[in-house]
Amino acid sequence: MTGVSFFANQLETKRLGLLHELVPQADEVAVLINPSQPAAQEQSSEVMEAARVLGIRVHILNARSEGDFGAAFAMIVQRRLGALLVAADPFFSSRRDQLVALAAHHAVPAIYEWRDFPATGGLASYGTSLTDAFRQAGVYVGRILNGAQPADLPTVQTIKFEFVINLKTAKALGIDVPPMLSARADEVIE
Repeated sequence: MTGVSFFANQLETKRLGLLHELVPQADEVAVLINPSQPAAQEQSSEVMEAARVLGIRVHILNARSEGDFGAAFAMIVQRRLGALLVAADPFFSSRRDQLVALAAHHAVPAIYEWRDFPATGGLASYGTSLTDAFRQAGVYVGRILNGAQPADLPTVQTIKFEFVINLKTAKALGIDVPPMLSARADEVIE
């Protein structure tokens, strides 16, 4: 399906900011990026600039296969990095359970792209509302089925975003979620 843009890779700065609010004492943060992803360089640059503004250091960790996850988490533990941002990437989304389990096993606070991550035990997510994006895709298909030519239709961008926090995971990690941050969340999983 074409015609619907998800803003997936453009939200790394926002995710880093929210992670910094969740774990303000983390002055060094790991960022897991798939170097095979076409937007990897853009993601790295965006995160590095955001970290500079926030006054924190980021460590870019590359993972292009499941085998790279162990080394990445070993590096997080070895360097005592305070939190993890998992960059937007379809490969990471397809390995959601594995990444959430590794973060829990190593007690690493992490933020992800989609709400499915905190729904399965991750700490938090910020990203496009998939429900809204799929609704827009359905409207787009409906217009085509009613005779519109795809080439004549504009690309639409999702405009609804979701911030989800899992308080059970926060408690297990010893994180006190600030009430103002909880109030900003679209969903708080208890």
